[in-house]
Amino acid sequence: MTTEVRLIQWGMGMQEGVILRWHVAEGAVVAEGDPLVEVEAEKVTADVPAPVSGTVTRIVAQVGET
Repeated sequence: MTTEVRLIQWGMGMQEGVILRWHVAEGAVVAEGDPLVEVEAEKVTADVPAPVSGTVTRIVAQVGET
């Protein structure tokens, strides 16, 4: 079963974020809660955790992309 990971909204006015750094690569095995990616939004920089345990099959947003 595939789980799509989407950017979480940290505040009511948050519309987008910029990928600063991936902590994992395609093919990496992760546990629920492991940090996947570091994202910068208007007022916060934070890691997005893995919502479930599994294998990263595809990364669609690259560093620097909004």
